[in-house]
Amino acid sequence: MLIGIDVGISTTKIVGIMDGEVVSPIRITAVDPVTSLYGAFGKYLHDNNFRLEDIDHVILTGVGSEYISQPIYGLPTSKCDEFVADGLGARYESGIDKAIVVSMGTGTSFVKCEGCNMEHIGGIGTGGGTLQGLSRLLLNTNDIKFVSEIATRGNLGNINLLIGDISAKPLPGLPMDATASLFGKAQSNTSQEDIAKGLVCLVLQSIGSAAILAGQGTGINEYILIGNLTLLPQCNDIFPAMAKLYGVNFHIPKHSVFCTAIGAALSYKQQL
Repeated sequence: MLIGIDVGISTTKIVGIMDGEVVSPIRITAVDPVTSLYGAFGKYLHDNNFRLEDIDHVILTGVGSEYISQPIYGLPTSKCDEFVADGLGARYESGIDKAIVVSMGTGTSFVKCEGCNMEHIGGIGTGGGTLQGLSRLLLNTNDIKFVSEIATRGNLGNINLLIGDISAKPLPGLPMDATASLFGKAQSNTSQEDIAKGLVCLVLQSIGSAAILAGQGTGINEYILIGNLTLLPQCNDIFPAMAKLYGVNFHIPKHSVFCTAIGAALSYKQQL
């Protein structure tokens, strides 16, 4: 078995790859990347009744992997570039060879994937960290699950300024329900539910728009969304609407949260 581990600053994702299959992916959150890594690895072995001798190789990726300089529990250990891991994992999980991979983590990165060629083409500082920080300021919470839940009861018409609010008829390429200004209608007495919905929309729409702009000129219309933010139920509304507006396709693979860890494991197989 190969073990791929995506080490974030506080959250670590770990997967096994055995006989070409993804085995029991898990996530662990801790106060620092080293604690998170070893906690995830120990839990993974325990929950699956694996032994250290069952593991052929451990491949690390993610910003937190830079804190790791020794073999994991004495096992053969190597590292993979995070952007390469993003592309390999997204391609494996989606079955799409030519796409822009949108990795929605604390911030967001864009990787152009064309077969085995992975190229980091940019990113933005908007992501889960943005949603969490703004939620602390405006909603007095950093519980993203809570924010997402109350957002389901919010009304974007009370938050965002739409084309229909400023024009008597659709503009070229812009229907009446397209967003003209995020938070453009927010008032001082706006409800928490509306604020939450506005925040989630702000982050996801900004990511989607930036991804589409990053893909301009590449000839690619397929976008694969990976990372923790793909778990937000609002993705199921916001990205299809953007896909229709811009004539592109957004895909969320089955193991979207674990694609980078999967890609790390696959990178080792490519080297053999």
